[in-house]
Formats: sequence, C-alpha cells, structure tokens
Amino acid sequence: MDTINQQKTKWRRYTLILVIVVCCVGCDQATKAVARETLPDRPPVSLLGGIIHLEHAENLGAFLSLGARLPEQLRFLLGVVFSGAMLVVALVFAMRAQDISQPQLICLAFFIGGGIGNLIDRIWNNGAVTDFVMFGIGPLHTGILNLADVAITFSAVAFMLLSFFERPGEKEPQTAERTD
Repeated sequence: MDTINQQKTKWRRYTLILVIVVCCVGCDQATKAVARETLPDRPPVSLLGGIIHLEHAENLGAFLSLGARLPEQLRFLLGVVFSGAMLVVALVFAMRAQDISQPQLICLAFFIGGGIGNLIDRIWNNGAVTDFVMFGIGPLHTGILNLADVAITFSAVAFMLLSFFERPGEKEPQTAERTD
C-alpha cells in the first residue's frame, strides 16, 4: 500500500511541475508574440503613470544584455547548449528531490518554465530573446525584460528565501498521503 501512495505522490509532483511549466511557457510565448506583432516600429507605450513601459527589443545576451557582444558561436554555446543542459538538470532535480517543500518545488517549476521560454526564443529567433516590458518609478527602473525573466528572477529569489528561512520541521513530506 505504501508503494501505491508513493506512486500517487510522484505523479502529483510530476503533474504540478508539468502544469506550471506549460502555463509559464505558454504565457511567456503568447506575450512575446503579441509584443513582436504590436510593438516594433512604434514609440514606447507608457502605462500606469509611467510605472510600466512597453517597448520591443531583441536581446542577444543574457540578463541586461550581458554577453550580447560575444562571438555568435560562444553565445550559442552559453545561451542554448549550457542553458538547455542546466534546465535539464533543474528538471531532473525537481522531479527527484524528496527533501524540498512544495513551495520550493513550485519555485523550481517556474524557474524551469521561464528558462524554457527564453530557450525557445534563442532557438527560433537566431539567438535573441524578445523583451518588451520595463518597470520603473522615478529614476529607478529595470532593464527591458519579458515574462520568462520575471518568472526566473522571482522564483530563484523565492526559492533561496524559502531555503534560508524554512525550518527543517516545516517541510511537507513529499511521500506522505492524507487519509482524511
């Protein structure tokens, strides 16, 4: 009976990861498609009193265009091959790690979904990622980014905070089954 409960828990875990990753990638790709269709060749759009700016950009680099001037082969190696391999490692870890809490698992799934969203861009968009939104208040603002970047950043920060502040006794056992 214990093996059946472990199997159910494993499939729930896989389903949770799959649903989050598919939704994250889908939303990311849909917003990028809208941005590519509506934002090029027009001035930036300012919303909410300038807190949000919409502007089309194709980013050949990583975060804040880091590495955009590297040779094309090296950008491919880092942006596609290395990133793809790291996403596979993260996915295998998320599927197998038994000692992480469900909130941490959710963070990992959003991280993977965001990474896959940007990886799809790099593969189908000649190594570039479509960025289109910038947040700012007064002189403080982000670079131009996309939904995948938001998912990656917030999930990584949340995962680290959860890892740091979660007490060992607070983690939900991944193999326990409720018997209500």
